[in-house]
Amino acid sequence: MNIDSIKNGIVIDHIEPKKGFKIYEALHLEELECSVAIITNARSNKMKKKDIIKIDKDFEVNTDVIGFIDPKATINVVKDGKLVYKYHAKLPKQIVNIAKCKNPRCITSTEQELDQVFILTDEKKKIYRCKYCEMRLD
Repeated sequence: MNIDSIKNGIVIDHIEPKKGFKIYEALHLEELECSVAIITNARSNKMKKKDIIKIDKDFEVNTDVIGFIDPKATINVVKDGKLVYKYHAKLPKQIVNIAKCKNPRCITSTEQELDQVFILTDEKKKIYRCKYCEMRLD
């Protein structure tokens, strides 16, 4: 398989297998007017298998989305064919409008203009709770 390298853009690497499509959807990459490659189950010395997303456009990527879905992923910024910045994703302390509260009595169910905010309450178990009703995000 041959996937061209990118001149200017973003490479999201070291994604846990099967999470590449989740990141693609959560970042709304289908809306971009550029080439986007999703490589699944690529061989990796560190992980055995991994997913990779290559975006042939330089844009601001929401690192909270990536960190929430896969905190071990890396985000690489490429300019003129060279790596200029590498960022290691991490579990965000709070996420905004990435997930929706499932509690029908939560204020976010009736007040549609409110942001959906979840706070990280247990970093080891990756547990987030709704800011308003404290419902656990599953």
